[in-house]
Amino acid sequence: MNQKIAVVTDSNSGITNKLAEELGVFVIPMPFLIDGETFYEDIDLSQDGFYEKLKNDAEISTSQPLVGDVLSLWDKLLESYDEIVHIPMSSGLSGSCATATALAADYEGRVEVVNNQRISVTQRQSVMDAVALAAAGKSAREIRCILEEVKFESSIYIMMETLKYLKKGGRVTPAAAAIATVLRIRPVLQIQGEKLDAFAKARSEKLGRGIMIDAMRKDIDTRFGGTDQVRVFVAHTNNEAAARDFVQTIEQELGVEIVYCDPLSLSVSCHIGPGALAIACSKKIDRFL
Repeated sequence: MNQKIAVVTDSNSGITNKLAEELGVFVIPMPFLIDGETFYEDIDLSQDGFYEKLKNDAEISTSQPLVGDVLSLWDKLLESYDEIVHIPMSSGLSGSCATATALAADYEGRVEVVNNQRISVTQRQSVMDAVALAAAGKSAREIRCILEEVKFESSIYIMMETLKYLKKGGRVTPAAAAIATVLRIRPVLQIQGEKLDAFAKARSEKLGRGIMIDAMRKDIDTRFGGTDQVRVFVAHTNNEAAARDFVQTIEQELGVEIVYCDPLSLSVSCHIGPGALAIACSKKIDRFL
């Protein structure tokens, strides 16, 4: 008999409470400390509200979900589900994965925490993959093993509008940020697994878009087996119109259909600021279904 499996993630996946309800999954909101006050993503902190505070130079820091919130959700779900697959944000970007893994040890194998090192649109796709695997009759443990096996079969490139917020967080020197501003340089970052790393520098938004599309084309062709083997996504930080335009360009240039165009998670946004554009892909997991 198939186990009844609940799929849980956090709001870093970009899955809102409304969407979670439609998908039949469960989302833990990420907490933010803003000028000394705690807010929860998609509960009392909207995308617009967040960027308004960011624009006004509020002191913003991220935090892990409260242990009590995680445990109370798991306990409630296990009253009506046999097992839980819990998919937190990348362990390279937050300690929440390690915390959840430690907590799951007390649940006698009924809670499997997936460390597949994804964030935003690729994390959202991991959730969708988990739902498909559960529907195919896989156990929570099997789902965790598959998602961890394919964790590096994804790619993200992000072009930033400003280095102001990386400078504020101490991730780039003030001098480098000043030079980038004067020269109108658009840094392009990448996420290949655990962390956010430098990839390239562009002298204009148009050139930056081209760099990202070329990099994604190369990944799809050399790492993932061609366009029919991947799902491609677009993400942005408070930059919806540009993101929609980017979708059209990518679809024409790469000959793919963009699966979804989402705002980047606020945990990433607080470090890279508004105006960013990103392209991402995730390899399909059809071979496991």
